[in-house]
Amino acid sequence: MNFSPQAIDLLKAVYRLSRDRKMKVYLVGGYLRDAILSRDKINPDIDFCLKKNAISFGRRLARELKSGFVVLDKEHGACRVVKKTKDKIYTLDFTDFRGETLEEDLLHRDFTINTLALSLGKAIQPKPLDSLIDLYGACIDMRNKVVRAANNATFDEDPLRLLRAFSFACMLGFEIDKHTLKFIKSKKNKLKTVSFERIRDELFKILDAPDGFGCLVELDKIGILKIIFPEIEVMRGINQGPYHHLDVWQHTLEAFKQLEAAIAKHSKNKDILDYLDVMLSSGRKRRALLKLAVILHDIGKPKARRKQKDGKITFYRHEKIGTDIARGVAERLKLSNDEWNALKKMVFWHLRPGYLADGKQVTPRAKFRYFRDTADEAVSVLLLSLGDQRATRGSLTTPASRLIHEKTAASLIKEYFRRKKEKKIERLINGDDLIKKFKLSPSPLIGKILRQMEELQAIGRVKSRQEALKAAARIAVKS
Repeated sequence: MNFSPQAIDLLKAVYRLSRDRKMKVYLVGGYLRDAILSRDKINPDIDFCLKKNAISFGRRLARELKSGFVVLDKEHGACRVVKKTKDKIYTLDFTDFRGETLEEDLLHRDFTINTLALSLGKAIQPKPLDSLIDLYGACIDMRNKVVRAANNATFDEDPLRLLRAFSFACMLGFEIDKHTLKFIKSKKNKLKTVSFERIRDELFKILDAPDGFGCLVELDKIGILKIIFPEIEVMRGINQGPYHHLDVWQHTLEAFKQLEAAIAKHSKNKDILDYLDVMLSSGRKRRALLKLAVILHDIGKPKARRKQKDGKITFYRHEKIGTDIARGVAERLKLSNDEWNALKKMVFWHLRPGYLADGKQVTPRAKFRYFRDTADEAVSVLLLSLGDQRATRGSLTTPASRLIHEKTAASLIKEYFRRKKEKKIERLINGDDLIKKFKLSPSPLIGKILRQMEELQAIGRVKSRQEALKAAARIAVKS
């Protein structure tokens, strides 16, 4: 177990203050766990506990480090110091003991893997692992890759831990032990008392993990998923016809699995990885939002389902209905405007790549309109469509159609990144040109003409200013 030089410097600063104030401070929890597991977070969180006066200690430390400071919980003595360095942001949390002793405090933590402690004086010495305090089998559970409740009241103390057990399992590649899983099932309804902002944050940790499918299935199996997404209940048992081999909900789960497989297949593609790692809001990545989109992509099908006279089942406009339902989910999870705008594009346009693949070839005009409509979420929509299509294996879905879809998606993904690296084409004419040349007043017509000109220029139909003005004249007359 090794701490980075930057972390050691911070730990030494905390230790100096604790020594000056004659206070025993312990390094506890997740930072120790991650150090043992060799997990390096971009912006580390370091937890400390002391018998009492954590808030006054943290306030004094913040002044000495010239760092940010906030009281998290005055009643229970919890505060946070945020120290920015050249390349990292360290979050230092200080709390009073939850109990009379360190042993009692550790027992009040959520899971055994987070019950490790280390005296701060030992933490800054060589070989700190030799002095590790492990009272509740944390190291054994880490070796066995098990998430185990630290005590029988852990979910009563904070019901969010019902979901956090799964986020830890996903992030660490661990399994939840059977006894803890039984507890979760019996206490699941307590999750209804937790704010959706807190639920969202744990949910996004699961969605951001490389293999969240197993957790998603288990959450569905024990009834937690429907607490988070009550909208999914109507998807169960909805038959989809001969193109599909699964009902709407089982298809959704399979599409989630296939999406994760598609992402894993591109694990060495830097363009795609960087794209998925983009933070859309408050540390939440596009990757997680894309997986939320695949959960919601067919959520409009139950309302859209119609059975025709010939027995054919249709789901016309399910993408529009689904987008409207997804808005309610986004509002409940308190997603940002940027996240909602991205999610909306993913759900609304998820059928578009399939339509493109159905044609004999994707024309320059069709490509332009696809990239125009999906904008920054073009690759998200394509990856979602791959998961969706791979999860569609009914009798009328042929290997040939699947291959065409795969090739179309791959080609468009490459083209997206190629276009992003190219210099943007400058307009041949602008709004002032239209006003002067055609004596137009500022109006929506100018925007309409410019949009059509952008398309004609992109597909090579106009190549000079003169050609652009002629085309604009034709459009103006027709309008």
